[in-house]
Amino acid sequence: MQVERLKINYKTLEEFKKFKEYGVQELSMLEDLQENIIEDNCDSPFYGIYYGDKLVARMSLYERSAKYDLYFDPPQNYLELWKLEVLPDYQFKGYGKKLVEFAKSFGVPIKTNSRMKSKEFWEKMGFQTVTYDMDRDLGQNPLVWYPEGVKEKKQTAN
Repeated sequence: MQVERLKINYKTLEEFKKFKEYGVQELSMLEDLQENIIEDNCDSPFYGIYYGDKLVARMSLYERSAKYDLYFDPPQNYLELWKLEVLPDYQFKGYGKKLVEFAKSFGVPIKTNSRMKSKEFWEKMGFQTVTYDMDRDLGQNPLVWYPEGVKEKKQTAN
């Protein structure tokens, strides 16, 4: 079970369609892929795990600059993890955990938003709910993972 950076190409696009058809996720990576379609772009934000030649788990991992960091103290570059999804037949077999462990291996803070019914998974993976801030969080309920030496940024009242 190995995480690999996915190439942005039409073969990957076909693989992503399988995820959308299952209706497992409200937000599909398909639109992202179509916006980023450059044959075999090596800087793809998409990562996945194949079982044989079938893509069975995937996520988007975006690097964010410290100047936009509203979550971590001290402010720093961090990762935003989106659209983690495992095909139904492959769930509860460690694929999601493997993707999250891969993201943690970069050693920087991670922010994500849990979908319905997934908060328990994120908490098991060591993620914590941040103190809700209406202006910053815009109706989302972000979860974050703190590497050693990093803590939640305290929000100041305007």
